Amino acid sequence: MYAMKYMNKHQCIERDEVRNVFRELEILQEIEHVFLVNLWYSFQDEEDMFMVVDLLLGGDLRYHLQQNVQFSEEAVKLYLCEMTLALDYLQCQHIIHRDVKPDNILLDEQGHAHLTDFNIATIIKDGERATALAGTKPYMAPEIFQSFVSGGTGYAFEIDWWSLGVTIFEVLRGWRPYDIHASNSVESLIQLFSTVSVQYNTAWPKDLVSLLRKLLTVNPEHRFSSLSDMQTSSYLADVNWDSVYKKKMDAGFVPNKGRLHCDPTFELEEMILESRPLHKKKKRLAKNRSRDNSKDSQSENDYLQECLEVVQQEFVIFNREKEAGAGTTDDDALEPDPEPDPELCLDPESSSKLSMCGSVCSSPGSC
Repeated sequence: MYAMKYMNKHQCIERDEVRNVFRELEILQEIEHVFLVNLWYSFQDEEDMFMVVDLLLGGDLRYHLQQNVQFSEEAVKLYLCEMTLALDYLQCQHIIHRDVKPDNILLDEQGHAHLTDFNIATIIKDGERATALAGTKPYMAPEIFQSFVSGGTGYAFEIDWWSLGVTIFEVLRGWRPYDIHASNSVESLIQLFSTVSVQYNTAWPKDLVSLLRKLLTVNPEHRFSSLSDMQTSSYLADVNWDSVYKKKMDAGFVPNKGRLHCDPTFELEEMILESRPLHKKKKRLAKNRSRDNSKDSQSENDYLQECLEVVQQEFVIFNREKEAGAGTTDDDALEPDPEPDPELCLDPESSSKLSMCGSVCSSPGSC
């Protein structure tokens, strides 16, 4: 069994999200890890783009926090180790996730953590820096805001480790180390990081606090930002990393298998409120094809139709089972793309077909 995500093409074009969808697909098709939510298939029809991924039934950490679950230190330590391995793998693949937070960490039925949602991830080559203002404010590293304001040197993989520190702090404590909200201005946040000190729980072990301080170091040059850094921590000195990778470590929190660990309202809304629900797709597509074949049929918006055709042509169909069967070589390694221009947010390597749609298929706010 798998989970399936589907994205309506019309809405993606209208909301300028096509570029993000294509970038996410590009990244997911090239990566696979035990602590990621992995892509298995991608396909499309006239209306939608589909992504089929690992099905994780344990719910995300945000849901469990909202259910007032009191995570033990043992459970959170395992999440920390599993996310460390996930981030170290992504870094080796030249990928910055840019949105590590409890909402994007899903648990499987055994209680192991998996990182998901790569829709604002980016790929950078060795020595390059990202510059776009991207992420969720309460989890974004100081250098992202600094780069946006001053146009400095940009940022790299260290930002994900800051986000991991914020996430671990929140899952342990129930609130975040900094009181940051989406409404806070970038300038006020830069001031906050330079004036406010994080208050750690006095009941926490000293070596845990020491590790969190290393993750929540404002200066990225001094921040823990790799597996090797984490392995030097006394708090993780007793960790058998091979056992963590093979999921041989018992999880401190195992989701109840008899419960649905999500809000069923979303499923009900899809069935009741969605204007083009999946369960009515077959009849709807047949009707659309009949209308399109009629002599009197004329596109309501020629420009939109042109972009839909481009999306249809440029979408990459993927089947991981076939890819695995065909085998891989060193030449198949992920080739990183340059960071999009922060002003235009257009991938320099993007196809000319996509760029012909201008602002419809790519957006300054989407990179």
